[in-house]
Amino acid sequence: MILSVDGVEFSYKSKKVLENIKFKVDKGDVVSVLGINGAGKSTLLKCINRILKPKKGAILIDDFNLNKLNNLEIAKKIAYIPQSVNGNYISVFDAVLLGRKPYIKWEVSKKDLKITSDILKLMNLEDCALRYTKELSGGELQKVAIARALVQEPRILLLDEPTNNLDLKNQMAIMKIIKNISRSQNISSIIVTHDLNLALRFSDKFIMLKDGMIFSEGDNEVINPKNIQEVYGVNAYVDNYNGIPIVVLV
Repeated sequence: MILSVDGVEFSYKSKKVLENIKFKVDKGDVVSVLGINGAGKSTLLKCINRILKPKKGAILIDDFNLNKLNNLEIAKKIAYIPQSVNGNYISVFDAVLLGRKPYIKWEVSKKDLKITSDILKLMNLEDCALRYTKELSGGELQKVAIARALVQEPRILLLDEPTNNLDLKNQMAIMKIIKNISRSQNISSIIVTHDLNLALRFSDKFIMLKDGMIFSEGDNEVINPKNIQEVYGVNAYVDNYNGIPIVVLV
């Protein structure tokens, strides 16, 4: 077990957004956080990364209480990729190298450069290393954001709708990358997504939120017609095609 969330609650002023959130994540797991808009999914990620401070509860990473870690220590354990990733006039190499900031004291070391080069190679970004991120496609930008997160050498990867606004090919590519990296690097990935089919295909565990609380949690058995109706308010059935579970709305 790498992450334990125990009784977390959060409110924006008087509006409670998260209530008594409890779950655990193991090494190498890909976890999808599901629910309608406003269910508290993005807020949960921000609480785990301490962008937001929970009103109650505890978050433990490798048995360390998040509240007892400083920002530098958190950055060495958790990497966060927000919903919106934009390009600018910085090279892909330098954009990824920025992920080494928690480890850089006076100047960039040979180790920092090597890790950056290795991750670029892993992500198949070598050919565009010297291009401006402003020139990249949406799929390429998302890969750069993941690469920058990976050079932090995190234990946990948090991704808020990583396939948002991507075409079908890039959606599959990004989810395959997340799955493969989680396995090969022994990183736990927690993904907020609205796509039940991508979640079913690439995730090990599912957390369904409703009204700021965990409605259901577990393996792919929680993605069933009854839960989908209760959480999303739509009718659906779950089928299997060539060994791949799929959700079909009716």
